[in-house]
Amino acid sequence: MKLVLLLVCLFLTVSAFAQSSEDEAAVRTTIKLMFDGMRKGDSTQIKNSVLPGATLQSIAKNKEGQVSVRNEDMSKFAASVTKYPAFTLDERLSGMEIKIDAELATAWTPYVFYLKDVKSHCGVNAFTLVKVNGNWKIQNIIDTRRKENCPDLPKP
Repeated sequence: MKLVLLLVCLFLTVSAFAQSSEDEAAVRTTIKLMFDGMRKGDSTQIKNSVLPGATLQSIAKNKEGQVSVRNEDMSKFAASVTKYPAFTLDERLSGMEIKIDAELATAWTPYVFYLKDVKSHCGVNAFTLVKVNGNWKIQNIIDTRRKENCPDLPKP
């Protein structure tokens, strides 16, 4: 009886780990697709990776050092990338830490942003994703931005 219970627990653990690994890979893919869409200037690809009403927020400091949060609708961001030739906008990630619970995922992604292959700024993105109809979609991105201490990152 103890052996059966042990085997059931082991099976459930392996099954949960496999699902977690699949979900983590799917979250990574969703984020990658959004950034690939930005690089290509493809607003449709960006819109396909986000939920309707998704938001983009940026934490910024003014000249006096006061912190504010700027809000933007993700559909406006998606439309804005079409104004640039392909591969003008390039956000390169130096890592991705993902946490998942049921249909909620978060991803912490340090980045360096390049404009026409010239380093512009860096910071961290914090993504919130939701699994809807079996697919991970971005609900929110909030980021920090700074000009100093930005590492050089290779092209993806």
